[in-house]
Amino acid sequence: MKIFSGIQPSGTLTLGNYLGGAMKHFVDLQEDNQCYFCVVDEHAITVPQDRMALRENIRSLAALYIASGIDPAKSVLFIQSEVPAHTQLGWMLQTVSYIGELERMTQFKDKSRGKDAVSAGLLTYPPLMAADILLYNTDIVPVGEDQKQHLELTRDLAQRFNHRYNDIFTVPEISIPKVGARIMSLQEPTKKMSKSDINQKASIFMLDTEKQIEKKIKSAVTDSDGIVKYDKENKPGVSNLLTIHAGCTGETIAELERKFEGKGYGGEFKQETANVVNNTLQPIQERYSQLIESEELDELLDQGADKANFDANKMLVKAKKAMGLGRVIKKKKK
Repeated sequence: MKIFSGIQPSGTLTLGNYLGGAMKHFVDLQEDNQCYFCVVDEHAITVPQDRMALRENIRSLAALYIASGIDPAKSVLFIQSEVPAHTQLGWMLQTVSYIGELERMTQFKDKSRGKDAVSAGLLTYPPLMAADILLYNTDIVPVGEDQKQHLELTRDLAQRFNHRYNDIFTVPEISIPKVGARIMSLQEPTKKMSKSDINQKASIFMLDTEKQIEKKIKSAVTDSDGIVKYDKENKPGVSNLLTIHAGCTGETIAELERKFEGKGYGGEFKQETANVVNNTLQPIQERYSQLIESEELDELLDQGADKANFDANKMLVKAKKAMGLGRVIKKKKK
């Protein structure tokens, strides 16, 4: 099976990106599948970016992919803007997209609400995302719930193109992780943990120190009854911490409820949750430190770009031919 996943380099990744965004599961997926992991930097510029910060974030995200267990010898890890076929196919897919369906995208409505000027790229983000996926004959796309709508549009565009021109694109399936599919804010546990949250105590970042993580979890919003029980509606804060704990250790929610029965929040439950998060992130942080300024990282990204360009260009040629773009090169008579 071919699997594609892309993450925007718009800030340091959170624990939610790692557990909820399926990053943790990529390590297992690459053993038996052909995986493409992409730093989607061209998606990041749909909103204004500081160019120096963007470049740092691109490199940092690539290092985190590898530090988290992605093996460039088994998977293709690359930066989107280093593979021009993405934007080329993205434009071609815009021509089979309808303005109405793009305007209905929830993320477009959320990010454009109340703004005097909205980037056209924010509207046409989904066809570029579709191009990212369709270039590699992707079978499965593991995503968080917030990207499900975009993936459904990708499927529609693939089917529309295949019907209108030629049957060349694989229509991908959507895969949403069952465990930790949605890691919530530590301060507002009814909303998703976000790397762009202005409240720094709300999110655990993958490069946070042990003390920062412990402090954030100990100050996480819970409730007043002191019972460690999963109840998303009535106890969202405690339920979120249980989800985080389970995602880090592999234990079930039921096992954790029994383990912390009668022990309250303030002491053992929050402390042990902080411990398992630190145990999960420490080896990632150590490998990240080795990579971030190394020539090794550049060499691995060069290799990934070469592999991605080779595969993407084959599909791009098919798509151009299907649409009738370019010339038919006639063989010269001898």
